[in-house]
Amino acid sequence: MSQDRITWIRLSSCYLPLATPISDAKVLTGRQKPMTEIAMLFAEMETKDGHRGLGFSYSKRAGGPGQFAHAKEVAPALLGEDPSDIARLWTKLCWAGASVGRSGMGVQAIGAFDVALYDLKARRAGLSLAKLLGAQRESVRCYNTSGGFLHTPIDQLKVNAAASIERGIGGIKLKVGQPDSKIDIQRVEAVRQHLGDHVPIMVDANQQWDRPTAQRMCRIFEQFNLVWIEEPLDAYDHEGHAALAAAFDTPIATGEMLTSAAEHGDLIRHRAADYLMPDAPRVGGITPFLKIAAQAEHAGLMLGPHFAMELHVHLGAIYPTEPWVEHFDWLEPLFNERLEIAGGRMLVPTRPGLGLSLSEQARSWTRETAEVGERA
Repeated sequence: MSQDRITWIRLSSCYLPLATPISDAKVLTGRQKPMTEIAMLFAEMETKDGHRGLGFSYSKRAGGPGQFAHAKEVAPALLGEDPSDIARLWTKLCWAGASVGRSGMGVQAIGAFDVALYDLKARRAGLSLAKLLGAQRESVRCYNTSGGFLHTPIDQLKVNAAASIERGIGGIKLKVGQPDSKIDIQRVEAVRQHLGDHVPIMVDANQQWDRPTAQRMCRIFEQFNLVWIEEPLDAYDHEGHAALAAAFDTPIATGEMLTSAAEHGDLIRHRAADYLMPDAPRVGGITPFLKIAAQAEHAGLMLGPHFAMELHVHLGAIYPTEPWVEHFDWLEPLFNERLEIAGGRMLVPTRPGLGLSLSEQARSWTRETAEVGERA
């Protein structure tokens, strides 16, 4: 029997508008402007035997055109290849763009192909992605972030948090990192009192504290029984994060801004996190994510994948210890399907592959496409 081959790939550069400009601590410190849209890179592929796969990557504030351009350059390297050889194809694509390195924008472009190849493989097997990879559970704990941004007034913050819990979401994450730390404390205290002691709450400083401030704030936040304190320091300050993780009962979470398996390996070696937060599209897809997860398991770390719940619900389901998956409804208009939430948990879809198909809305937000090969 002849092997199946990749015959056609379509890339789409899609820009998802956000209903409200989003502000976190990076905006208040003047390092970034409010976020108004998310650049999505979609990769659709077909094989000689008629099998199909859908993958995606993304970028916030900048990088979308660069990801699309790089993906367009390396896509021809996949034509004629066996779609089952996912690890080999990741390496081939990485070498096709070797001069831009093995992290950042280059591997994020590769990530869209990598996810599509896994989606294709799972669809062909008639399995969800989680089942293909070896699921540990049929649902994962989930927490909501989108209601807790710094631009949200404190009264609305309480309303948003209560509504999320009522909807069946399991935890609430609040953004912190205000120039005036008293405001952070007031906001966290208000939500804790409003929700009660039993509701899991996380906070996220988005890398905006220096070491002395992080020490003080972690000490103050111990009283609120938080699930974790996220990115209290610069993403690459592994020594600083390790010192905080060793000093306080409240777990330290970080990792979302790292853009390769190697960078996560360095973080793990420093014991810089209790919760590791890899982002599969940001590190280059499922192939490097699995390498990161294996290292994290060996180190005894807990897992909280960043963003992209439509993908991370599957990857969270395969991790040996119970993870937290971040609930963001931002990407929902891009797909025809919806994830189900119940009892504080996100149900792993049982549809083949990722269980996703692009919506007409996603097509209408697409600004540029490129195709290589021919459809079967």
